[in-house]
This record gives sequence, structure tokens and C-alpha cells, in this order.
Amino acid sequence: MAQISPDTTIHDLLEEFPFLLDFLVEYNPNFSRLKNPAMRATMGRIATLRKASEMGGVELDKFLEDIHLEVDRQSGSAGTAQGAASDDEKVDKVAELKSLILDLHEGEEPEAAKARFNAVVKDVSPEEIGAMEEQLIRDGMPVEEIQRLCDLHVSVVQDALDAHEEVQAEPGHPIHTYKVANEIITDLANRLGDLCRDERRDGFSGPGWSAEYLEVLNELSGIDNHYLRKENELFPALEKHGITGPSQVMWGVHDEIRGQAREAREYLENGSWEGAARAGTSLARAVVEMVYKENRILLPLAHENLTHEEWAAVRKGEDELGYAFQAPEAPFPTEPSRIGPARPEEADAGSGVQLPIVNAAPTAPLPEGTDQAYVDLGTGRLSVEQLDMMLRNLPIEISFVDADGFVRYYSETEERLFPRTPGAIGRHVENCHPPKSIHMVREILEKFAAGEREVAEFWIEMQGKFIHIRYFAVRSLEREYLGCLEVTQDVTEIRALEGQRRLLEWR
Repeated sequence: MAQISPDTTIHDLLEEFPFLLDFLVEYNPNFSRLKNPAMRATMGRIATLRKASEMGGVELDKFLEDIHLEVDRQSGSAGTAQGAASDDEKVDKVAELKSLILDLHEGEEPEAAKARFNAVVKDVSPEEIGAMEEQLIRDGMPVEEIQRLCDLHVSVVQDALDAHEEVQAEPGHPIHTYKVANEIITDLANRLGDLCRDERRDGFSGPGWSAEYLEVLNELSGIDNHYLRKENELFPALEKHGITGPSQVMWGVHDEIRGQAREAREYLENGSWEGAARAGTSLARAVVEMVYKENRILLPLAHENLTHEEWAAVRKGEDELGYAFQAPEAPFPTEPSRIGPARPEEADAGSGVQLPIVNAAPTAPLPEGTDQAYVDLGTGRLSVEQLDMMLRNLPIEISFVDADGFVRYYSETEERLFPRTPGAIGRHVENCHPPKSIHMVREILEKFAAGEREVAEFWIEMQGKFIHIRYFAVRSLEREYLGCLEVTQDVTEIRALEGQRRLLEWR
């Protein structure tokens, strides 16, 4: 029997005495999170009994004494131990998968990793892959590093994922719409790949080849809308369940694919047929691999966790963003189907390993409603409708992030330069940006909150437009930091102005 000391970790304690799990959960309400297998596999490896006593607000000596008494009382209880061990098997699967992926990042050959997976882990679910990625990120591995080798990760566990049936949904449900679109996307990517392999057409130099290449590339450009819907609606819904790792990694891959599409188009425009063929081959492969990850990992994760009400909100936001490939074939189902938990209280009842929510993705509660018809603004008094319409009609787009980093408002202008949907409200601003931009967002907000900066600005050229983006620190009259105002403006026409106009001229 191992010695139990203040420095014994929760993980080691439960590995030696599995029956102590129920005892600890009942011992103190603060230990209830130990019921989550993945939590025991992550925090349990770090937290010692000394730390646990501090967290629980119990005296260390008394805590150790009670544990020893329970061990003496339960010794030989094979039935209880066997019941807890089944949960530990699930935990070990995630831990072993994490260890395997870490070795892959250290240079282990993919075939060796796959053989080891088949010998030790054998099976894996989308939830367990999500748990693994969550743990890697929270252990400090950069999202970009996971993103760099994510295709290798999937190839190692692909046989196990293929053994699970793909999730299905009825027409009108977002899952159904995504899957139908993915069939179209796959067909387009395969067409592009075939074109880039076909060297019989005058070594890629024939006008017919380039015209067909451009046609497929234009049709495939709809993936930007496909990815925007995921980023603005599906990812925020998953974040509310503490599932952030797979979304962060996938968003980074989205941006890589967008970059590959731009590169392919630039090669074609410059008349570099061989370069276009190479870029098109890479783009086609990346797009097909993303379809696989959506169908086999992301959609099952969402299916397992989102409620009927949450899916309805996703559908509403996606309707606002529109559909490039496939619009929903029916209205959203009025009654909960067999897609995920029917009610919020059922959301945690799914099978498989629970995700290790060390710190769930932050989501701010919405402010309470009010019957006030007018708003006093210090220099005037406006009705709520007047204020709303005034903000909508400004020749700029504005968004407001509060002092805690949550998106509280965006102006719903008719034509937006950057898409926003109601799914952004209450979402933490760091989760509204791709991984490569998060460090800049964080720096701006930290400098604003500390009072070190008041303005940050950027300008970019996009689709023939010159876009000016500014961030302003918003402070109270007492100089208390209230949040950040983002102002985005198309200044293309303003930059082109010359001379003067002193008389009214209607456009």
C-alpha cells in the first residue's frame, strides 16, 4: 500500500484506492468536480491533498486522518473498486492519446504512432479528441502548433473515427445543411484536384484549362461563407459548453485554406500555370481534410452537446449570414428531434468522456430587460428606436466590448464589412478572432485597461476597398475603464477626394 501524504496527488490517490472517489465527492461540495473523469486526468495530476484541503477549506491533518479511516473501512471492497476503474479506463484513454500526440509533435513517425494507438487505445470518440486538444492547449501548447500537425493527428485515429456512424439530422437542421454543403464542397475540391493532376492539357498552359480552373476556384470560394457560419454561430454555441480547443484549431486551419485559395488565384492571374496547379492541389487536399474533420469530429461534438434551443439560435444566425452552397431545405424543426439533448438540463448527459472544463469559455449574461422608452444621454434624450436607428445609419460599423472583454453590442448596418450575428453578443472577444490575431486583441485590451493607451488603429486593403479600423478606450467621466469601442470604415472614396465641394450635389 502506497503511503498517503500531503504531497500525494488526487490522481495517484484514486489510482491506488479507486473507491475513494465517492468518498471525496461526498466529503466536500468543492470536490464534486472529481466526478468528471477528464477533470481527474488533468487537475487531478496536479492537485495534491494539501492543495485539495485548501480548496475545500478543511484542516489538512483532519482531512488525511479521514482518508486513512475510509481506506481502512473500505479495504477489500472489490466491487466498488471495479466500478470506479471503468471510469479510469476512459480517463487513461484520453491521457494516452495526449501522450501519443505529444510524441508525434516531438518527431515520432506517424506509422509508429498509429500502430501504438491501435495497440493501446484502439478506439476514440470525437469527445475524446476534443478533450485531448483542450488539455494540450491548457497545458500551454500553442494553438498554431496543434494546427500545424492536426492532419497527422486525424490520420493516426482515422480508423477509429471511421468506425463510428456519421451523425445525421433532418432537413432544416444546421447539421443537415452542413453535411449537404460538404458533399458539394468535396465534389468541387475533387474537380480542382483532377484539373491540377491533368498534365495532358498542354502542360497547364492551354486557355481551356485556365478557364475551367478559374470556374472551379470561383465556385469553391463559397467556403468562406461556410467557415464564417461555423466561426460566428457554431463555435460560440460550443464555447458555452466549455468546448474551445477544437474550434480554435479549426479556425486557424480556415485561415490557412483562405490563404491557399488566394495564392492559387494569384498564380493563375500571373500566368504561372504550374504554380497554380501546385497551389490548387494543396488547396483541394486541405479542403477535403477539413470536410472530414467537420463530419467526423466537429458535428458529432455539437450533436452531443447542443440543445434544441441552441440549434435554433444557430440556425437563426446562419440565416442572417446566408448560404453559399446549400440553403436549408426546410424550416427549423419545431419539435426537438433525436439530435443532441432536448433540454438544457440534459446537455451533460451524453455518453463518452466529458470534456475537461478547467475554465469554461467565458460567456457573459445578457443585461436584464427594461421598459424604459427613452434614454438620457447627458446632452440629449432619445427614444430607444431613435438611438437604434441612429447607430444603424452611421457610415461606420461599431462594436463595443465591455471592461471584462465581452461583446455587448454591434451596430446592425445594412452592409457590413465584417460579419456579425447575434451569436457574438455575450461572447468573449478573444473567441471572436482567429488564433493568429488573439495576441494583438489581448495586448490592445490590456493597454487600454491599464491606462497606457487610448487608441489603436489599422488599415487594410480588401476586395478593392481601403478599410480603416480603429479601437478606442472608453472611460467614464471619472476615468474608469468601461470597455473598448471598435470603429470600422470603408474610406476608399474619402481617400480619393480632391478639391472642394461647397454646394449641395445629390448623388
